[in-house]
Amino acid sequence: MIPFTAKCPLSMSGKVCVVVPTYNNASTLASVVGDILSHCPDVIVVNDGSTDSTGKILEGLSSKVMVVNLERNRGKGKALKAGFEKARELGFTYAITMDSDAQHKASDIPSFLTENEKHPGALLLGVRKELSQENKPKGNTFANRFSNFWFHLQTGLRLPDTQCGFRLYPLESLGKLSLLTSRYEAELEMLVFQAWKGVEIIPIPVDVAYPEDRVTHFRPVMDFVRITILNTVLCILTIFYALPLKALRALSGRNRR
Repeated sequence: MIPFTAKCPLSMSGKVCVVVPTYNNASTLASVVGDILSHCPDVIVVNDGSTDSTGKILEGLSSKVMVVNLERNRGKGKALKAGFEKARELGFTYAITMDSDAQHKASDIPSFLTENEKHPGALLLGVRKELSQENKPKGNTFANRFSNFWFHLQTGLRLPDTQCGFRLYPLESLGKLSLLTSRYEAELEMLVFQAWKGVEIIPIPVDVAYPEDRVTHFRPVMDFVRITILNTVLCILTIFYALPLKALRALSGRNRR
């Protein structure tokens, strides 16, 4: 058994851990994990079938973090699901998700923990302050606006940044998490389904960095196609599942009065 602590400052007696899915980000992984550990010692790293030196780096970190290894690359959605399952197995109530490419800053973790204390049960969504900065990846602004539009159409809620992966999830509301998708678009899927369940979603401003040598696995064409297909399916589910569910909740609320 890998040594694993169960204490996290401000985290309601160790109920919050950090889940880090990683795929071929060996150049930044160690520093990212080191920064996280300075704010929260409960870290689960999911190695999503990396083929670089990620495995060796995680061997060196095995006394400080919990490592979940996937034999082959299955996508960010599957990696997150594996991390959430391990978090529940270890008794955690909430999981903060961060990327391993050094885009997210661990110094924002205390903000999530503080808001978690104020709003137990809520999903806390990172909102990138630097979406307008000059060195942000091309297409980010358009992609985010595109995603925000469809999210509003599907849920009736307006959020400023539905694509940021820096989040705090309440694990109980995620349930067994049967995902329709397996890669980047899974984060949008989880956000929509949490909104449909009535989970409160609270935006949290976060800093991000876009270094020129950042390794990204985002594929503009294929991932855009996958997101478009997902949005089509979600719109259909909105009509035949989400709206009827909302009507039943409203009717149930009236009958209780």
